[in-house]
Amino acid sequence: MSKSQLLKLSCLAAIAAALLLACNKAPAPSGGGAGKKGGGDVPVTIAKVTRKDVPVEIQIIGNVEAYATITIKAQAGGELTKVHFQEGAYVTKGDLLFTIDPRPLQSQLSQAEANLARDLALEAQAEANLAKNIAQEQYVRGQSGRFERLFQQGIVSKDQSEQLRTNADALASGVSADRAAIQSAKAATVAGRAAVDNVKLQLAYTTIRAPLDGRTGNLNVKQGNIVNANTTDLISINQVQPIYVTFAVPEAQLAPVRNYMNSGKLQVVATPQEDGATPQTGVLTFVDNAVDVSTGTIRMKGTFPNTDRKLWPGQFVRVVLRLTMQRDALVVPNQAVQTSQDGAYVYVVKENQTVESRPVVTGSRLDQELVIDKGVEAGESVVTEGHLRLAPGMRVQQRDARGGKKGGKGPAEVRKDAGPDGQKKGAD
Repeated sequence: MSKSQLLKLSCLAAIAAALLLACNKAPAPSGGGAGKKGGGDVPVTIAKVTRKDVPVEIQIIGNVEAYATITIKAQAGGELTKVHFQEGAYVTKGDLLFTIDPRPLQSQLSQAEANLARDLALEAQAEANLAKNIAQEQYVRGQSGRFERLFQQGIVSKDQSEQLRTNADALASGVSADRAAIQSAKAATVAGRAAVDNVKLQLAYTTIRAPLDGRTGNLNVKQGNIVNANTTDLISINQVQPIYVTFAVPEAQLAPVRNYMNSGKLQVVATPQEDGATPQTGVLTFVDNAVDVSTGTIRMKGTFPNTDRKLWPGQFVRVVLRLTMQRDALVVPNQAVQTSQDGAYVYVVKENQTVESRPVVTGSRLDQELVIDKGVEAGESVVTEGHLRLAPGMRVQQRDARGGKKGGKGPAEVRKDAGPDGQKKGAD
């Protein structure tokens, strides 16, 4: 036998020995191993179905909106000589905000007052002329009458009589002219007074005061700049007491909102999104007159007193619109309700410590609890943790909050209390 054949035989022998050794070390199959896989009670956390009064609410995100926003414009042109507040400060109605240089308008006022005085003098002169001409006209008219009678008697000539009558007619025309001059003088006086009042009004515009209580924004024009009348925006003021919170509600909720509004004012609670924020309470005061077809929502507003000024225009807040109070509602923890292809369900723990899957109809949500409209009864126990290992009919063991089994008992200790039928005695 050659060396190559000997080498092949030795390799085959080594492989055979290794296979035999592996077969000798393999464990024998156990008939009970498959039955114990996943066996025993499944540790779960359970909670009772309870009854309580639950508010019916709509929870959405809203936006804080100023109750009123006023933009201050300069109504008189000139140099901005003084700013009387700090930008961003809170001001009250009537506070002095700006002063515009009044000297050009003061000069115009002096000129207008002088023109008015002149017009008043001309009016007085016209009235004096009228009085004089009336007296002369009456005198000449009397003389003309006497000369007419003398002419009839042949004492004076016709020429003298007609001359006096002509003079009387001329004076009468002068009286009419004087009356027209008086009307013109009076009209000029009225125009002069209007000019004076207009300049006084323009002069009043050189001091700008706050039209309402509110918080000032950014100052657009600094002291020393030239402002133009009715074109320059100086600053904006937001009224924040009271204040609006605007939010959009799905159109499906419009009918309930309108129904509950007929029973009284609806409460709105707004909470800023920062940690530890204090909720603010207001009332629903506005429902828009149309649904937004692009979003399927309707715009609403709540009015808040905002006495502590915690709500700020433009701020996003969590809004809760409370519609009514549902009395004696059945509630369970949120995590007790699971969802499948067939809808919502819960695992109910029966008296024999087995579970059944029961479909439920859910209602409104309140913090960490969920209202169950149909499917469970008060006092029943439902599983809140440990759903992944459950199936209908499986036995469960309640565990405490630390993850251990309640009371330190194992499955055997629970079954120790079981009766002849295998059910636990005295189970809740």
